[in-house]
Amino acid sequence: MSDWIDELLVAIELHSPERIRAAAAAGRSLADPIRGKPAVDWLLEMYTRSDRFTECLSTLVGLGAEVAAPEALPVLLNDVQAIRARASADAEWLGRRIFWRSAFTPLEGATLLHVAAEYGHLAAARTLLELGVDVNSRAATDADGLNGHTPLFHTVNSNGNRSAPVMHLLLGAGARADLQVSGITWGRGFEWETTCFDVTPVGYAQLGLLPQMHRKEQDIYENVRALLVACGRSASAIRNVPNRYLSPTAS
Repeated sequence: MSDWIDELLVAIELHSPERIRAAAAAGRSLADPIRGKPAVDWLLEMYTRSDRFTECLSTLVGLGAEVAAPEALPVLLNDVQAIRARASADAEWLGRRIFWRSAFTPLEGATLLHVAAEYGHLAAARTLLELGVDVNSRAATDADGLNGHTPLFHTVNSNGNRSAPVMHLLLGAGARADLQVSGITWGRGFEWETTCFDVTPVGYAQLGLLPQMHRKEQDIYENVRALLVACGRSASAIRNVPNRYLSPTAS
């Protein structure tokens, strides 16, 4: 029984719809929990971000997997028509808050725009902004006063820099690159959990250089430069990138 579950989880982690379908065909219904949680939750929580996320999500739903927060489905699928239809049918939908586990920046008390930013869904983010979602909306704060971050924070040190286009979209729409929060617990509940204190999007971007974040130095500094410019600050002081000292060929 565990063999097909192991294969399913690997398929989800690798964003392979083909392997998801093959694993599901060898096991039981995906409407049942997989090791204690819905199959879709595994996809939402896992480390990988890619263009195949939406196809994997559609595949899981098509195989009977439940979505814990179905109100977020149009955004998770990056489906512009579905977003517009849902907003038209339900005047309160754009104000919904999402609570689920995230491998990176928290999605606790997050808006739909936070969700689009986290998964790098540019079309969804653009549509939400067009529909009037506040570009500087805040996520919830926890009992320690941490988080309370805006969607921009999700974009500045994303996996594979996938959310950089959303970062530029948000900055163009007036997202504050100088807004400071008391702290963000990155990867809450995972082995790489890291609390980052007193951060702005600029500082949070630079924290992508921490080894546990596995981000590319060049990507991080390109994002830092864009954020500094958005703050009206000079970015001319960014030098020695990539850092020669860190190069494996450095003498």
